[in-house]
Amino acid sequence: MKEYVSVDVETTGLAPKQDKIIEIGAVRVRDGQIVGSFTCFVNPGRILPAHITELTGILQEQVDEAETMESVLPAFLEFAGDLPLVGHRILFDYGFLKRAAVNMRLDFERSGVDTLKLSRQFLSELPSRRLSALCEHFEIPIQAHRALEDARATHILYEKLLELYGTDPDRAKAFEPVPLICKVKRESPATKAQKERLTKLLALHQLTPDYDVSMLTKNEASRQIDRILAAYGSLQK
Repeated sequence: MKEYVSVDVETTGLAPKQDKIIEIGAVRVRDGQIVGSFTCFVNPGRILPAHITELTGILQEQVDEAETMESVLPAFLEFAGDLPLVGHRILFDYGFLKRAAVNMRLDFERSGVDTLKLSRQFLSELPSRRLSALCEHFEIPIQAHRALEDARATHILYEKLLELYGTDPDRAKAFEPVPLICKVKRESPATKAQKERLTKLLALHQLTPDYDVSMLTKNEASRQIDRILAAYGSLQK
């Protein structure tokens, strides 16, 4: 590939249907050299789990002060253009980005290369193919679990693997981008009635939510209402 974008996202958890992106990092690469970078926190509209803050070092106030995905994603898409994506377990990052794009009615169909897949194919003798382990193996400096640093490290890893194995005609095909397949159904925002009912339930039972009611989807609002009703009963006190 003459040009590509190496991307990484940090999230509140591992499930795209329930969790949210909190940071996007990416580098644009041309002829093996970084020619641009993108980094941005994202307000997920909820409290960060303690283990995520411990893992990433990202603080609640940093995401609280950040723009929401509605502002961040269009900026990232403009940065990335239609270029192929490179990532370590790229379908994880792409799945979160694709879900956000679909919910915003934005087109986001891309091809990509997975450095985890390449590592499993060509470095099967290593005890681990985690990004941090591979960076240690190749002496690539990295501040793990931060989006821009992971994106930079993934780019360097891709170039090293390409140098070692990609010049072999029998192996070169593994380094070519393929369509990233991720089926996502659009989630509508919570309705006015759902928000009002949830707000009343929270007030009635004196509950402090760890999420922003105004940023919930229909399904998320429904789940939260059902949880409160199951635990405390209806609006009738």
